[in-house]
Amino acid sequence: MRNAAELAERAVAYKHEGCNCAQAVTAALQGETQTDGETLRRLAAGFGLGMGNMEGTCGALVGAVLLAGLHTEGQGTMRLARQISEQFLRCSGAVICKTLKGKADPAVFCPCDECVRNAVKAYCAVMDEAEGR
Repeated sequence: MRNAAELAERAVAYKHEGCNCAQAVTAALQGETQTDGETLRRLAAGFGLGMGNMEGTCGALVGAVLLAGLHTEGQGTMRLARQISEQFLRCSGAVICKTLKGKADPAVFCPCDECVRNAVKAYCAVMDEAEGR
């Protein structure tokens, strides 16, 4: 089994070191793929702030789904993406960046650090189950 709590905290640390939410998640989960860290950083660069304008899907969630695709080499990724998204939604209360941050409604559903944690934990739970761990 993956150590979800440790990986989640590593992702938060990357977030505080200047990564956007998608980059933080992909950096923490880099060991799940053969893709190097610099390539992952570049791939995830445009997904912070809900794809740059807070209107899109949370970057942390995008990072988790991106890693699922790389880890599975694209095989069955749509099913895994749905499961990761559903798990993230249950933990975070929303999937759209501006909703999570309270820009659409005064209530903040989930701060960025918690979104990063939730995305990593959702990835780990879904992948562990898919791999029978």
